Amino acid sequence: MDAGVIRLSDLPNDRPAEVVGPDEHRRGFARRWLMDSGFTEGALIAVPEDVRGDPRAWGQVRGTLIALRRDQASQVLVWPVDAPGRAAGREGRPS
Repeated sequence: MDAGVIRLSDLPNDRPAEVVGPDEHRRGFARRWLMDSGFTEGALIAVPEDVRGDPRAWGQVRGTLIALRRDQASQVLVWPVDAPGRAAGREGRPS
């Protein structure tokens, strides 16, 4: 995993992030479902400030409010928007 990339399940409330994509070890239907739900590279996401529990709402993903269980959220890799060393936009992300 690249430096600065974390799992969606570890993203603090009310902190925006850019989706890197499903975990590279996730295959088959589970991976396809995450991608079909909008968890694709470049999608912006934030955990609403007052959301707790399991399943948990993950804010607007491509215009849709999505709820995932913690184990599902741990399969999505994200790049926090305000991560150290990350410039605004995609050009700050390691390839």
